[in-house]
Amino acid sequence: MCAKLEQNANESITCKFGGTSLADSKQIERVVGILNQDADRRFIVVSAPGKRTPSDKKITDLLYLCHQTAKEGLDVESVFSVIRQRYESIAAELNVDGVTGWLDTVEAEIKRGAGKDWAASRGEYLHARILANALDATFIDTAECVRFDSEGRLNPVSYDLILERVSNTGRYVFPGFYGTDARGQIRTFSRGGSDVTGAIVARAVRSRVYENWTDVDGLLMADPRIVDSPLPIREVTYSELRELAYMGASVLHDEAIFPVSEAQIPINIRNTNAPEQPGTWIAPTRENSELPIVGIAGRSHFSTIYVEKALMNQEKGFGRRLLEILENHHISYEHAPSSIDSMSVILSNEELGEREAMVRADIARVLQPDRVEVLPGLALIATVGQGMSHRVGVAKCLFSALSDSSVNVRMINQGASEINIIVGVADSDYEKAIRAIYSAFVV
Repeated sequence: MCAKLEQNANESITCKFGGTSLADSKQIERVVGILNQDADRRFIVVSAPGKRTPSDKKITDLLYLCHQTAKEGLDVESVFSVIRQRYESIAAELNVDGVTGWLDTVEAEIKRGAGKDWAASRGEYLHARILANALDATFIDTAECVRFDSEGRLNPVSYDLILERVSNTGRYVFPGFYGTDARGQIRTFSRGGSDVTGAIVARAVRSRVYENWTDVDGLLMADPRIVDSPLPIREVTYSELRELAYMGASVLHDEAIFPVSEAQIPINIRNTNAPEQPGTWIAPTRENSELPIVGIAGRSHFSTIYVEKALMNQEKGFGRRLLEILENHHISYEHAPSSIDSMSVILSNEELGEREAMVRADIARVLQPDRVEVLPGLALIATVGQGMSHRVGVAKCLFSALSDSSVNVRMINQGASEINIIVGVADSDYEKAIRAIYSAFVV
């Protein structure tokens, strides 16, 4: 069976549908229509129902609340009744039977003290069972085939376990967001983790494309909250997307890239409400290179730990000891630019938190520097483009744009991958800098 599937797998498509795509029965009917447009769309991964309106509650948030309520010894019925009404309404409108019994089991387990991850995972579990019934498809519980190792990473055995459960015909519906750990307990990915499940399934069944259906037409070259009507990104490479996603510019969970990129399976970001749009293609390489950049993304609220010491470059292990201090405080960092007599470490304000005084004290004690300062208020902006380091004038264009907009550059870092330039500017200049860079390259 597996050999036959492998032979024809390049024709199959794995589709993941996000919460807004499955928010109610009308949206689910739209999804069914999309699936019926192409018989190759056989492997389907679903999220829990998303918000129908801005004031709506997310099912996953309600399940977390149920777990916390039960943990405190309080009655979960009032909260769970909202979940129950939502699923029973969807099921009734789709003529799906058995949902009340499934809900009764979930509520009883939460009351009995089911774990936090188990409770949260039931949103996807219930929705996958409903959709499988509506499609007359086979439901496969990812608890049985997505495995984490003892360190919480994906166990590659997951691919074989998934492949063992499918055949060369029919449709299969998988709940996203969770699997089981080395002890057999339910474990969830971080929020948005259904994207990862979709990538795992696509790789396991060797799909020719992984379609990720959401509520936008694809990726944009800049944040539309900052830049007015930014151009869409039609093609982007895995490595370019990683750089952009690192700065938060993505409608795709950043961990979803690895399973499919290793197998060279392209990702197509699509809009459930506008299926005629081509969306964004994410692939190993891209042909479209009219512009020197593919996108601009950034994040604010960083701080710089600046350490200065005469003849620092002659003191062996200085950089290692500085980073070791951060490690001892369980702090991760973003960048570490240095010069002959100084070294800076850039980290998010959230990572540093209330540990600033302790970190400074440890640096003074261990490294005995001439000067140590923590400088807050930094924003990082990444300008990303395949081969941009080999294009004459890219850096000049970028820095001229910032200069012309009176934006002072506090830090510069060009990645070894040669596809990005990261600049640090004051938080107060963040949005102005994004607009300046976009206008210089695109407008």
